[in-house]
Amino acid sequence: MYFGGSIALIAIGAILAFAVTDAINGVDLTMVGYICMAAGALGIVLSLIVNSRRDHAVRDTRRDDLPPAR
Repeated sequence: MYFGGSIALIAIGAILAFAVTDAINGVDLTMVGYICMAAGALGIVLSLIVNSRRDHAVRDTRRDDLPPAR
């Protein structure tokens, strides 16, 4: 999940939690909204962790199969 998907989950969760007043039998829309917002926040944190690890990766750009430069 990237930033866009996480932000979309937070926005959808906020709409469900704070703006929707309809009721569905057996479904608490407020709790579904809170769960969506928590999943979006977790997605942002995880994507930050993954991106920070990817930036610190060591890359070996040498090619042993090429002849030495003159």
